[in-house]
Amino acid sequence: MKKAIIGKKVGMTQIFDEMGKVIPVTVIEAGPCVVTQKKTVEKEGYSAVQLGYEEVAEKKLSQPEAGHLKKAGVGMVKHLKEFKLENAAEMNVGDVIKADVFAEGEKVDVTGISKGHGFAGAVKRHGTHIQKMSHGGGPVHRHAGSMGSSADPSRIFKGKNMPGHMGVDQVTVQNLDVVKVDPELNMIVIRGAVPGPKGGLVYVKSTAKVQPVKKGDAAGISLNPQKASARVNPQKASARNK
Repeated sequence: MKKAIIGKKVGMTQIFDEMGKVIPVTVIEAGPCVVTQKKTVEKEGYSAVQLGYEEVAEKKLSQPEAGHLKKAGVGMVKHLKEFKLENAAEMNVGDVIKADVFAEGEKVDVTGISKGHGFAGAVKRHGTHIQKMSHGGGPVHRHAGSMGSSADPSRIFKGKNMPGHMGVDQVTVQNLDVVKVDPELNMIVIRGAVPGPKGGLVYVKSTAKVQPVKKGDAAGISLNPQKASARVNPQKASARNK
C-alpha cells in the first residue's frame, strides 16, 4: 500500500458539493501518528513501519509496551499498528504522519471493528425466516428450526447460521472517496459510512482496488453490437433507456 494512518471515527454528517447535491460523509480524526518501529528486508525479511497513535500515560501500558516505546524514544502511545508501505524504507523512527498524507479525491480503504449487538438469534443475526404464525406454531416462531440429519453425520457442520454473538468483527469498506482533508484539525472526511461506533479506532489505507485507466478517444465505449446499433438508431429501446 502507498499510504496509511490510524484514527478515530468522530461520526457522520452531510455536506454539499458544487452542484448543491448532498454527500453523506464520515468524519475521521486521523493522526498525528508517530513511527515507533522500522522493519527492513535485511533484518526482518520485509519492509514495514509500525505506527503509534494517541498519547497515553505510561501507567496505562504494560511493561513490555512501555519498554518498547522507551527504546524507540517516541513517547507513550496507546495504539500500535504495522503497515507495509511502499516508502517504508525512506521513513525513520520518530517521523510524524498527519492527516495531510491523504489528499482530496483519493480512494481509500477503511478498516474498523463493527458495532456489537450482543447475543442475537438467527433471524436478527443472519436474516433467516420465521415460522408460520398459525396452526400451532407456539412460542418458537423465531427459533432456528431443524438442524439436519441425525444418524449421519450426527453433528452440526461448521458455519451453520445459528444464534450467537453478533458484531464486533473486523470489517473493511473499500474504495471510498476522500472528500476533504484538514491537517490543522487532523480531520479526514470520507464519503459514505465506515464500520464501528463513534470513537471507534479505524485504519485508513490507500485502496487495494485497481482503478481503471481510460485510454484513447474510444475509451469506455462498449463493443456490444446491440449497443453499437443503438448509437446509430436512436429509436432502439437500448438507446431510449440511457
